[in-house]
Amino acid sequence: MTNTENNLTTEQCLERIEYLSQFTLAERVATLRRALSSRTKYMTLLAENMFHPQNASALVRHCEAFGVQQLHTVQTLCEFNPNLNIVRGTDKWIDLIHHASTADALKHLKSEGYRIIATTPHHQSCTPESFDVTKGKFAIVMGTEKTGISEEVMQQADEFMRIPMCGMVESLNVSACAAIIVYMLSQRMRSEVDDWNLTAQEQAHILYRWMVDTVKDAPALLLRGGFQ
Repeated sequence: MTNTENNLTTEQCLERIEYLSQFTLAERVATLRRALSSRTKYMTLLAENMFHPQNASALVRHCEAFGVQQLHTVQTLCEFNPNLNIVRGTDKWIDLIHHASTADALKHLKSEGYRIIATTPHHQSCTPESFDVTKGKFAIVMGTEKTGISEEVMQQADEFMRIPMCGMVESLNVSACAAIIVYMLSQRMRSEVDDWNLTAQEQAHILYRWMVDTVKDAPALLLRGGFQ
């Protein structure tokens, strides 16, 4: 979303949504609204230096599928580069937020009130079943594929999470681990937390962006309709 779009008021977004709605099917608008009603920023993910495009793509799809609106990334060692053939456009429905460093990412998330939850098989303070989703917003940190989360994350984490194993393997790969955690915690969040939904202002801005992405030639249509 451009700076101009970010500066729009809720009312201005709603006016533009109503105008653009006449240029697409009502069923399509209803689908967007239905998806938006399940979106959340109460939980988020931070991918730290993930170098496999398949895993980056999986995290994007997991967030979109389970209604997690924001996915944060750190790319100091390698670019977060989802495979377009795998994400298949799902990246346009979520917010990808890139940070210059792990320190910047953690500082930003903490300033937004997020608890930092580091995923690692080597420390255990909670599991997806025992984690307290009601204590406030939380950010799940997924580390790089070979070495896991960095020492910097380990030092600043509020809690550590692991998925208990019953077999001989010690851990799952990043994609499988993320799928389990995001699914379980998003389900528990919706059943145990009262204020997990997006605010009316957040919903208006996101829906406006989605409408611009959905309606063909939306910028030209908006200009024709007298919207700057």
